[in-house]
Amino acid sequence: MASNNNKDVEWAEAKKKCRLNEETVKMAKEMGLNPRSLIKNIPSKSEQWKAPVSIWIHEMYQKRQEKALKKKARKEKSVE
Repeated sequence: MASNNNKDVEWAEAKKKCRLNEETVKMAKEMGLNPRSLIKNIPSKSEQWKAPVSIWIHEMYQKRQEKALKKKARKEKSVE
C-alpha cells in the first residue's frame, strides 16, 4: 500500500511540474507512462524545439488511438 501512495505523490508532482490537467494525467496513466519520465521530458530553455509535456502526451495518445483503430479495422476486414 505504501508504494501506491508513493506513486500518487509522484503523479501529483509530475502534474504540477509539467502543468498537466486531470485528462492529460489520465491519458499518460492509460498509456503506462511513468511520472518521472514526464518530469524528465520537460523542455529546457535550450530545447526550444521540444513540445511541452502536455502536448507531447496528447500527440502520442492520438497516434496510439489511430493505430488501434487501424488495427481493429484490419482485423474486422480479415474476419469477413
